[in-house]
Amino acid sequence: MAGTTTGGGYPVQLTYPESNEVANWRPLVHWLMVIPHWLILYVIGSVSGIISFIAWFIILFTGRLPEGMANFMIMNQRYTARTAGFMIGLTEDYPPFNFDTTADDPGDHSIQLSVQADLDGRNRLTVFFRLIMIIPLVVVSYIYMLIASVIAFLAWFAVLFTGRYPAGMRNFMIGISRYMTRVNVYGTLITDEYPPFNTDA
Repeated sequence: MAGTTTGGGYPVQLTYPESNEVANWRPLVHWLMVIPHWLILYVIGSVSGIISFIAWFIILFTGRLPEGMANFMIMNQRYTARTAGFMIGLTEDYPPFNFDTTADDPGDHSIQLSVQADLDGRNRLTVFFRLIMIIPLVVVSYIYMLIASVIAFLAWFAVLFTGRYPAGMRNFMIGISRYMTRVNVYGTLITDEYPPFNTDA
């Protein structure tokens, strides 16, 4: 499926549909339509957090991440990206209630996330200090999210009155989503590769 894709060799591939056409009425209801997904994500995210905590000990003692654990956490990130992308109008495609625990995207939605998880030969040192290493990424995340909040607010009105998501705003929001997904994948120990600070594809 054509889309805007992550690149540069980073093991997180996130794609979005290329069209920026959005029906005028959608900004009024998207936030309401995703409520069931956010409720589900609360449960999935809580379980994923517990799995990540357990994985921290497993990796330190064995040097590997069990594939089943990695795939569940990837499913959580995929579900999150699809829900958030729909809510802010990056797609009109309603997210499916799909809980496939696969590293490769099943291809059943216009927003797709595939992750190359580091399963064997893990870097125990960077895993041990992961909470410290992620601090700079989190600081940048907060800055990006503040800007994204303003852009999303302006884009809401733009779509409401024009039926189009301004290309510059849309690309920025996709970049922020890409960055946040990379940080989340790194923070939950799915990969040892440090995410770039930019939002480029």
